Amino acid sequence: MFKKSTLAVTAAVMALSLAACGTKANENTQGGATPAPSAATPAPAGLKGEIKIDGSSTVFPISQAVAEEFMKKNKDVKITVGESGSGNGAKKLIAGEIDIADMSRKFKKEELDELKTKQSTEAFEMPVALDGITVVVNKKNTFAKDMTVEELKKIWNKDSKLKKWNEVRPEWPDKEIKLYGPGTASGTFEFFTEAINGKAKESRADYTASEDDNVLVKGVAGDEFALGYFGFSYYKENEDKLNAVAIKKDANAPAVAPTHETIEKMTYAPLSRYIFVYPTKKAIDQPHIKEFLKYYNSAEGMKLVEAVKYIKLPQDVLNKNLELLK
Repeated sequence: MFKKSTLAVTAAVMALSLAACGTKANENTQGGATPAPSAATPAPAGLKGEIKIDGSSTVFPISQAVAEEFMKKNKDVKITVGESGSGNGAKKLIAGEIDIADMSRKFKKEELDELKTKQSTEAFEMPVALDGITVVVNKKNTFAKDMTVEELKKIWNKDSKLKKWNEVRPEWPDKEIKLYGPGTASGTFEFFTEAINGKAKESRADYTASEDDNVLVKGVAGDEFALGYFGFSYYKENEDKLNAVAIKKDANAPAVAPTHETIEKMTYAPLSRYIFVYPTKKAIDQPHIKEFLKYYNSAEGMKLVEAVKYIKLPQDVLNKNLELLK
């Protein structure tokens, strides 16, 4: 199936459970490999309440997996997780409609100011995993094995009139490129356009856009000459239907494919990144939400990050997250 559904996330959680029988922005979220995080401290008995989460479709699989496992351990806590896009997650947090925003980009200063004005609270920045935005083509595409940043810009920039593959490289087919990418509310859209085009949100508009990465997966997998981009997890879940394009910083640079190692070391550049959750201070003051976030940042939480095909955080970043929850 193309759909990375709750059922798929649940399967990952079950496999992990069987194998096994936790703004004030973090100033430095980039750290090297460090020892594995310690196990979560057992949550206090009698936790009860609701937690509403929405935002990034990239972060969704992680939050959904952590929510499912946390609810198994805490029967009186109900957690709902949506995936309306990072921009919409920010809007919902500002409006007081949710407790935690899933974000594949950082909150903007104006968003934080609006949150403080409207809700009289702050948002806490918590990285939850490492991701690499993955440029993908159809499985039958055997020619576009690598592309330079400049070639991607030539395709995706705001004023691009490029239509065919042979306009990228003359030796490539005289076939129309069908483009797929995140919608404008997506943090992935903002990150990609800034990294590739040089300015966030500046992109050509004549492509198939969706806030649901599964729609993008299905589109590229169904069209031999398609090109798209989305989070690494969605590529890994559909490797049998898609090919990842290796990225070259320039024509003379080595081509680097997105892998666990290249994303963890951030040598997959410029598309490696941290992805985040943003709880409010009001939310953290509630015991059931604080314990949920502690679980998210625990060793078990990081196993769930890996179960849904993302890269877990270095210990020093987890420690900073946990400091915010004391």
